Amino acid sequence: MDDVARIAGVSGSTVSHVLNGTRAVNERTRFRVLEAIESTGYRRNGLARSLAMQRTQTLGLAISVLSNPYFGSLVNTIEKVASAAGYTIVLADTHDDPEREEQTVNTLLDRQVDGLILAPASSSGGSNEVLDMVRASRTPVVLIDRFQDFPCDQYAPENFEPVRLLASHLLELGHRRIAAITGTRGLSTTIERTAGFIAAMAAAGIDRSAVLVEEGRSTADGGHAAMDRLLGLESPPTAVVSLNNAMTIGVMKSLRQAGLKVPKDVALVGFDDFEWADSFEPRLTTMAQDIESMATQAVQMLLQRIQGSDAPFARESIAPFMRHRNSCGCPD
Repeated sequence: MDDVARIAGVSGSTVSHVLNGTRAVNERTRFRVLEAIESTGYRRNGLARSLAMQRTQTLGLAISVLSNPYFGSLVNTIEKVASAAGYTIVLADTHDDPEREEQTVNTLLDRQVDGLILAPASSSGGSNEVLDMVRASRTPVVLIDRFQDFPCDQYAPENFEPVRLLASHLLELGHRRIAAITGTRGLSTTIERTAGFIAAMAAAGIDRSAVLVEEGRSTADGGHAAMDRLLGLESPPTAVVSLNNAMTIGVMKSLRQAGLKVPKDVALVGFDDFEWADSFEPRLTTMAQDIESMATQAVQMLLQRIQGSDAPFARESIAPFMRHRNSCGCPD
């Protein structure tokens, strides 16, 4: 920086004002400074600047990004909103594993991120221990996608009612042998969505012992295996509710390999919309999450906490909306 100032014939503070836009600088002087920067190849020392400001302008994001296309869309939106506010995202994949979650959060805290966005890997005590660690570090944290019994800001989709509506729609179409393929055990999303499915079956008078629920582990392979098991039953389902989009892909593959047509042989609806849902034949009926609202609110609230906001903690359920297509058996 001293070299730049010497070459441009200005003070070090003038170079700082040009770099940071903290004060108006005469255009001719600014041009000399920029020329000197280019000739020296000078780059600001971001680490030194962070130490001086006690801010790194980074946000940590701990999420199971590889397991589900939905999370990829969520990460993309979070990055876009954070970038517009001048922050860089440091992404760490938890793989929805509590031990991995603890490791990744520790790594993000070691990197001195200004704030943390976390999709909890479990609704049990494991994630609370991680959150206690975050609180001890005095790092602001916002939970996204999944609620947790912990005092912090939280934004997640509404799960119970949307799945109840999907199952009820299949019941209205005359199906009685309906199966749900559920996500990873212990996740709040799995618990809430499964409860919504069971509630719809109960309201239709279907005995609990006859309700079909198979675990798909929130992955395409898990969804494929779950659908294979259902097709092996003496009385297979005539309709399926897949509780996330990764599993929906596996379900469709299983049905195709079995030579079954959707919706002629098996009706299919899913939670989570995705880019290709409208391109398949049949076009998939889904509950689409409002990713933009959820990501935007989470980032904005985290930035407010970083700035010192002491407002009451927010806990908001973001309502999905139905994309009614024809995999359920309805006409286009």
